[in-house]
This record gives sequence, C-alpha cells and structure tokens, in this order.
Amino acid sequence: MKKFAAIFLALILVLSLGACGTTPETSEPSESGVPESSVAEQPESGNPVVKIGIFEPASGDNGAGGKQETLGIEYANSVSPTVDINGTTYDVELVKVDNESSNDKAATAASTLVSAGVSVVLGSYGSGVSIAASPTFEAAGIPCIGITCTNPQVTEGNKHYFRICFLDPFQGTVLANYAFSSLNVKTAYCLSKLGDDYSGGLVKYFVEAFEALGGTCVQDTFPDGNSDFTSYINNAKNGGCEVFFSPVSTEAAQLIIDQAEAQSLGMPILAGDTWDSNVILQAAKGKNVDVTVTTFYPEGANAEFDAGFKTWVNADATLLANNGGDDTVAAVTAMGYDAYFFALAAMQKAGSIEPAAIMEALWSTTYDGVSGPIALDQTNGDAIRNTAYVKHCNTETGAWDALPAVTIG
Repeated sequence: MKKFAAIFLALILVLSLGACGTTPETSEPSESGVPESSVAEQPESGNPVVKIGIFEPASGDNGAGGKQETLGIEYANSVSPTVDINGTTYDVELVKVDNESSNDKAATAASTLVSAGVSVVLGSYGSGVSIAASPTFEAAGIPCIGITCTNPQVTEGNKHYFRICFLDPFQGTVLANYAFSSLNVKTAYCLSKLGDDYSGGLVKYFVEAFEALGGTCVQDTFPDGNSDFTSYINNAKNGGCEVFFSPVSTEAAQLIIDQAEAQSLGMPILAGDTWDSNVILQAAKGKNVDVTVTTFYPEGANAEFDAGFKTWVNADATLLANNGGDDTVAAVTAMGYDAYFFALAAMQKAGSIEPAAIMEALWSTTYDGVSGPIALDQTNGDAIRNTAYVKHCNTETGAWDALPAVTIG
C-alpha cells in the first residue's frame, strides 16, 4: 500500500511539472511595441512568421460584406502564403477578429490584434468601426490599410491609416450625376441610418452634388435596430420624390427591397458600394424593384482572378456559405485580395516586418491589382482613384448587369 502511495505521489509530481511546462510565456514587448514572440515565430516549415491582422465584421449589420471582404484576403493568402523580404522567406499568418459591425466593440477587437503582434492590419468593411478602432492602432504604432471604408474621416488627421478604395465625396458625386443625368430625376429621397458614419456621410456628399446640379433632396434617418421601412417608403412617395437613395447595410437593404415591392415604391432605388452583394441580388430576384449601385470592381474585369476565386470558394462549403451561398465575385472580395498583396508589397519595400518600417513604406508603395493600379496620395494616404463601376440588378436572372463605368477627372 505504501509502495502504491509513493508511486501515486510521484505520478502527480510528474504531471504537475508537465503542466507547468505547457503554460505559455507572456511576450515581452520589443522596442517597436510589438511582442517579440509574434514577430518571427518558427512554424513547421521552419520559416519565420509575419502576422497580418484582419479587422472585419463577421456578424452584425455588415457581417455579410465583412465575410466577403475577408474571403478576398484569405484567397490571396492561399495563392501566396509566403513573402520574401531581403532574402528571407516568411510564412504569412492571418489573425482574424470579428468587430461585430459595432463602433462600441471596435477598440476591443483592435486590442486583440495588437496583443497578437500583427505587423499590419487590413480592414474594415464599414467606416464607423474603422474610425472607432483607429486610436487603438495608432497608439500601438501599427499601420492599417482600409479596403472599402470610404468615409474621409478614416484617414484624415492621422499617419497610420491608409486606404486603397475611392472615397465618398467621389462616390456621392458619381451617384448624384447618375441620378440627375442618366435617370433624369430632379427630386431625390435620401435615407441613412442615424449615427452611421458611412450612410450618413455618403448621403451628405450625394445631397451636396445633387443640389449643385439643380436637384432637390428630401432627407430622412432611421434608428438602429429598425426593421419597418413602411413609413420611409411612404414619405418618399408622398414627397413627390423620383429616386430612393439609401446607401445602408445589406441587412437593412434586404428589408427595404422587400417592403419597397410590398408598398409599390414605384421609383428607382440607388445605393453605394454596400449594396454590391449577392445578398442584394437574392433579395431582389423576382421582385418588382429597380436597383442600381456603384462599386469598386465588376465581375468579369479580370478573368483569371474570377476563375481562380470561383474554383477556390466552390471547393469548401464554409467558404461558399461565407460568400452568400454562391460563387458570385463581390467587389469587396477583389479589394480584399488586392489589399493583401499591397501589404506584402509594402513589407518588401520596407525590407522589414516591423510595423514602423511598413508604415513608412506604405506612402510610396504601388501595386497593380485586379481592381486597377494602386498608389496613395501624400496627404492622407488615400488611393488615387477616379473610376467607379455602375451595376444594375437584373431581377430576372439574379445577376448584375454592368453599366458604363464613370470616370471623373
């Protein structure tokens, strides 16, 4: 019995020592503020690792768009999972967080990426969460590349947030010109979500441009959590409006489409890049609605990219579900793909995976992407882009019909 007890105690001691050996060590910050252990870890390949943060919504109002933008980044990583920097090959590890489409939760999600020791951050789909998380990334000295966050405030007044898409002053002007000249309407109903930086900002720029052309705007807002758009649709009809402009989330857009048909809206619906989604196509198919959107990339513009993405996404049921259930190529997916390679190009230009070096290199980094050439201005680090693509929803086929692209300047 004593012998058994001795063996039992010895076994407990061995297990206790083993358990102590598996406890992860807390990473000490380097001079750059990034945890040392996350800068160049050694994976099974034997290569050092560089981490890229994905700051995107996988839930909430913008979850559908965030998933499609993330897919573009993940597909790019599958195409090029390594990057060569000054003769050293690094494995690229993607670190994802869900910012839940919430400005209130953005800083916490951003802090998770900071703690993970990422060298650069990509995202977010949604300007509001990007603006809300910006101070956290700035304090950590980590550069961010906005993919499709179009509100000017994302990059204004800071030196760490960059962007590869066009901005809302440009997009608002394109939409206003399309409404006034192509649709030949003179009174527009403009609906945005109360407190939402993206929809409120884009409506503001649309109104400025539309009224400068001689048009009249009726403006309205709806509160967070609203699901009944009947009164807003009636306001548009009773106000003598000729076009319904509402650049809101895909979640709200589906409700607007359903209720627009139920209430016989009877006027074209115009929206920005958030509506460029197969979620919208599915909602509008078979309905008596007329939907036109502006966006960053039209499917078919790069056959090699489109075919590769379709093959990749169709090979995995989870990926296909994250793309809305089919293999439509969303513009945000193409932009996510380009953002990944733009980040790699910045690392190579910097000759380093240190965030400070990448931040400095981003100002002069250029890249020829599937969405077009990418170069940044020297004021705010915004992409130099002057073309928007216009798409019309074909409610019979459930696909986008491409309209002539619009270039200004």
